[in-house]
Amino acid sequence: MKDALAIHRWLLAHQVHHEIVRLPRPMTCVDELPEAVSAAPGRCVAVTVFEVATRIGREVVVAVVSAVSDPPQAGAVCGALGVRQVRLAPDFLVNSATDYAAGLVSPLLLPEGLAVAVDDRLRADTDPIFTATGERHTALSMRALDLLTLLPGKTVNLRIPRPRGSRQAVAIRH
Repeated sequence: MKDALAIHRWLLAHQVHHEIVRLPRPMTCVDELPEAVSAAPGRCVAVTVFEVATRIGREVVVAVVSAVSDPPQAGAVCGALGVRQVRLAPDFLVNSATDYAAGLVSPLLLPEGLAVAVDDRLRADTDPIFTATGERHTALSMRALDLLTLLPGKTVNLRIPRPRGSRQAVAIRH
């Protein structure tokens, strides 16, 4: 399993400014990160792993990188990737596909063969952003621009379209 030390060494080798943050208490999943580091959920990045059935019937695993405040919805992932079916991957598959502990997957050092989709709502700015390291007691802090520059994969729109006739759609017509 990958951990904070592997991430730290990799970032040092790539000369990326970062900080490994020691958490005051262990977390069981990345959803607890905003409270653990006293940051807004929009400044905390999570990786959600999905099991995807393609249109030709092949099963693949896809890691989706998004803010904790905007977790990816299966329907939006299905539409963005143009696949037949999407479901959350079970923990054993997350562990084997990412080499991280399920619930604590870092967006960095993901295996080369793993498909990665990045939510386009993540802002590439110079403010700090936090993410998991694969360990319960640490988190990674770095500039959002640096993180998004290092991420492999495709940027996708994971917004769920508003249905016609919704209150917002009616308000726009006026």
